[in-house]
Amino acid sequence: MAWTEITRKQYDRRHLRYASDCTDEEWALIAPFMPAPSKVGRPRKWPMRQIWNAIQYIAASGCQWAMLPKDFPPFTTVQHYFYRLRDSGMLDIINETLVMSARLLAGRAAEPTAGVIDSQSVKTTESGGPRGFDAGKKITGRKRHILTDTQGNMLGAIMHTADIQDRDGAPNAIAYTKESFPSLAHLFADGGYAGQKLTTVLQNMDGPTIEIVKRPDGAKGFVVIARRWVVERTFAWLGRCRRLAKDWEATIASSEAWLLIASIRRTTRLIART
Repeated sequence: MAWTEITRKQYDRRHLRYASDCTDEEWALIAPFMPAPSKVGRPRKWPMRQIWNAIQYIAASGCQWAMLPKDFPPFTTVQHYFYRLRDSGMLDIINETLVMSARLLAGRAAEPTAGVIDSQSVKTTESGGPRGFDAGKKITGRKRHILTDTQGNMLGAIMHTADIQDRDGAPNAIAYTKESFPSLAHLFADGGYAGQKLTTVLQNMDGPTIEIVKRPDGAKGFVVIARRWVVERTFAWLGRCRRLAKDWEATIASSEAWLLIASIRRTTRLIART
């Protein structure tokens, strides 16, 4: 994308308190999904926009909960709403709705029929929780298994230990994504998903067909491979959230929640600019 006076203005966030804060247009997309005030008990003290901005700040900066700047609500309050959004499944609903909106704005059907699948191994920390050793990448930690549409919008994601091979972790990732996007009929993947075992599992679960996109024969060094570059770009988009630089979470559920928040952050900005 060439930088022009128009595009610079679209991406400029210097007018915000923090660059991670929502603009009015972005908040208008998120606000309908936020928890309503309770009709009983103590009245809500902090606006939900402030709480969502705090979650976005942690995602973007990668700071600890207790390091949240004091002009945000108390970090314990932000934590409470993070866990509430995580456990209620609302983050999945927000991501699903935004992806369909982004596709419609791009002139596509709301629900995709084709997608791309891949995984990314990341190190864990002393926080604990499930982990394993990925012998191929020489990493002790977990794998982020994501599916995207052909535009790079993240359709679904699961986490599992890094010692599980791609072809063994794929069925769960696909089944999880199919709950939100049952129209998914065909997937592109790399050689890690090759083999009759995965094909048979997908046939038995009435899942999508899978097409292995191989690296060109004789290619050396970095090569842009058709279809597969889409999901790699999505990993790069998600990686702009420093919370994902490592897997800092003690639980799989929290790891998956931060992946969804990173996807929501990117898609919200895309729609707001459009």
